Amino acid sequence: MDSCLTLRFRQPELDFPFHNSLKNQLPVLGLAGPNNNAAPKRAVLVPRGRRSSTHHRRLIVRAEINSPIEGVSDDLNLIASRNLDFAYTRRKVRSAFTQVQLQLDHCLFTMAPSGIRTQEWYERNSKGLEIFCKSWMPKLGDQIKGVLFFCHGYGDTCTFFFEGIARYIAASGYGVYALDHPGFGLSEGLHGYVPSFDALVDNVIEIYTKIKGRPELQGLPCFILGQSMGGAVTIKAHLKEPRAWDGVILVAPMCKIAEEMIPPPALMKVFILLSKILPKAKLIPLKDLADLAFRDSRKKEMAVYNVICYNDQTRLKTAFELLNATIDIEKQVGKVSSPLLILHGAEDKVTDPSVSQFLYEKASSTDKTLKLYEEGYHCILEGEPDDRIFTVISDIISWLDARC
Repeated sequence: MDSCLTLRFRQPELDFPFHNSLKNQLPVLGLAGPNNNAAPKRAVLVPRGRRSSTHHRRLIVRAEINSPIEGVSDDLNLIASRNLDFAYTRRKVRSAFTQVQLQLDHCLFTMAPSGIRTQEWYERNSKGLEIFCKSWMPKLGDQIKGVLFFCHGYGDTCTFFFEGIARYIAASGYGVYALDHPGFGLSEGLHGYVPSFDALVDNVIEIYTKIKGRPELQGLPCFILGQSMGGAVTIKAHLKEPRAWDGVILVAPMCKIAEEMIPPPALMKVFILLSKILPKAKLIPLKDLADLAFRDSRKKEMAVYNVICYNDQTRLKTAFELLNATIDIEKQVGKVSSPLLILHGAEDKVTDPSVSQFLYEKASSTDKTLKLYEEGYHCILEGEPDDRIFTVISDIISWLDARC
């Protein structure tokens, strides 16, 4: 484990040709120059009224050309290649691939418990956006010990790998609820666009407060689990409402960006200005993180079937919102007071495990646990060997059982 207590967004050496939920797990800022030949399979779009120049740097907005998905029909590939900017299309694409995803040879699907009751619906939040929600409940007649609410990571959705994770937790006696953040998955909002990180946090508080008010959940202990960027959302939700949860679980949380990954002050001013003028613009270079996120190569290949993930360049405003969120969290880690479980792969090169150590040491919680998994990469719940995945899930369930 790195001795430096900072979260470093390390840049990978290898490209991964598939689109998947981890490709843009963290934001990358950059300007394209005349000699930048990155990602030759992507179309280059210059904003209308702007002339290109070989002598000046310019902002480039690119539309990704997806590689065909092996093992599915041409019709499904055509569906998967649609523009996913808007929720209506993402919902159509997800519907077409639902059965394909459930048939993947991944332990989260092939060994998922049966009899779990599921429900999908949309909640309209106070901003007028339709937010996709899903629940997984124990078998009919089984006692419900508690409730777990989930916050997914950047670019991801709660309708892919988490489907299997939720079934295991529900089979252990817990109601599990999840949502897609605005702009991600099946929720409304421009794909991959985060105009305000606090708005993500407020949406989680609003929707989950409403769900917690259901009669069938009254009197049950409620916990919240956040993964990667969802960990940052979870921490900020806890800081806003310290007594709202009976416990907080963080999986490879995004809590800090290293100084070397932040642009110099002069360039930062340029980016801030551009984010106000072109907040939705996507900037190059694009960094692929799948090789650093999945230790099991077979499971990494399955990530391509997460067809509604956001896998294009990070939008400018989104990048700054994530950066500002981590800066704010770093200043307030001492205020984290809830019972706390932090889980992290010891070899994670996407979010540094030493930052989880830092969070563990600085949090004011009297009930706190840190588990570092030897050789584990970023996706310890999805991308590790089967036995490790089940170990991590079992550790979550055991922690919940001890507090219910």
